[in-house]
Amino acid sequence: MTEYPGSYYAASAHAAPERPAFEGERAVEVCIVGAGFTGLSAAIELAERGHEVMVLEAAKVGWGASGRNGGQIVNGLNASLETIEGRYGRGTADFVATVVQEGGRIIRERVARHGIACDLKDGNLFTAFTARQMRELEAKQALWRGYGIDNFELLDAAGVRRHVGSDAYAGGMLDRTGGHLHPLNLALGEAAAVERLGGVIHEETPVLRVEDAGGRPVVRTARGVVRPEVLVLAGNAYLGEVVPEIADRVMPFSTQVMATEPLGERGRALLPTDVCVEDVRYVLDYYRLSADGRLLWGGGTVYGGTDPADIRAKLVPNMERIFPALRGVRIEHAWSGNCAISFSRVPQMGRLGSRTYFAQGYSGHGVVGSHLFGRILGEAVDGDRSRFDVFERVPWIPFPGGRRFAVPYSVLGSWWYGLRDRLGV
Repeated sequence: MTEYPGSYYAASAHAAPERPAFEGERAVEVCIVGAGFTGLSAAIELAERGHEVMVLEAAKVGWGASGRNGGQIVNGLNASLETIEGRYGRGTADFVATVVQEGGRIIRERVARHGIACDLKDGNLFTAFTARQMRELEAKQALWRGYGIDNFELLDAAGVRRHVGSDAYAGGMLDRTGGHLHPLNLALGEAAAVERLGGVIHEETPVLRVEDAGGRPVVRTARGVVRPEVLVLAGNAYLGEVVPEIADRVMPFSTQVMATEPLGERGRALLPTDVCVEDVRYVLDYYRLSADGRLLWGGGTVYGGTDPADIRAKLVPNMERIFPALRGVRIEHAWSGNCAISFSRVPQMGRLGSRTYFAQGYSGHGVVGSHLFGRILGEAVDGDRSRFDVFERVPWIPFPGGRRFAVPYSVLGSWWYGLRDRLGV
């Protein structure tokens, strides 16, 4: 039986039913591979529209990135609207601007509608260390205003200190429509919603391969065969080589998170307004308070999806630089998990044939991106491909050097931008 990794989220997760592995052979209208946010979001969308839905999960609901991430609702895609306009034209950028905040709205709607207890809070703060980084935030505010989005509030150093008990920052920008939550409990609550709507979820059911039988997908699992009318691939970084046609389009990378002991009043002094925080460096740190007053601190990137030898040693120095008062605090949990990054930093959505859909490559913005893309996948399967088609037309860019050199090239690029962060240039 697969166990969740030893994270704070797993230790504080709500009880969930055992969902038996799939066995035998069955025809079904829609089969979704992956019970993370993308798959669960698509399943809810489809079940609400009256479709028969089966979800196959290799491990447990939310076992991958969806249940291990920083839990931050950060509006937007990794690629900026400026980048999207420059590469794909103003029309595509105008469309993206209409959806960049939708993922957060979907989360809030579903939490309210289905009564999901996931410690949802409002407020996301971007912080800058240097004047150059503040100019970047000012430019982002102006850019989004140019697309009709005006929810960013610029803050000077004193303004940031009202939210963060640290003198490390030169300023920042507050997005009150952002927020944070317990991601594993959100996933578990969404899975329960899928089942209440009539969907079926099978855990401990790894998909071995996907075949084509006369234009219809066939899904072969460890102990059975599923013959869906429509297949949705939502495994992202954990899909592996199951579908080679899309495996090389993204690269797994791991990010790390740790949780302190409960901090009580000390924690409230560090983050008095209970917002989540991320800085604007290329290799960034992000943090927030849990519902029981722990500091959840994340950061770092390891391309290729491997884990560092010592997560605490990697993260603690960064935490102590921002919050010197936490020197010596006990770290009770530390964990790692894989995300998937695309070379363009734009998520990918498409079809293989006419009956197999996929979405992947959220590039670090998966909490909101996966909920948005799950909804759009559901719309497309239901017959409305208007929004799906826009993303499907966005060309994917291969990693330089292909699979063999994707990791070393990405490490080199990360080192270069990290050096620029450290030098403040």
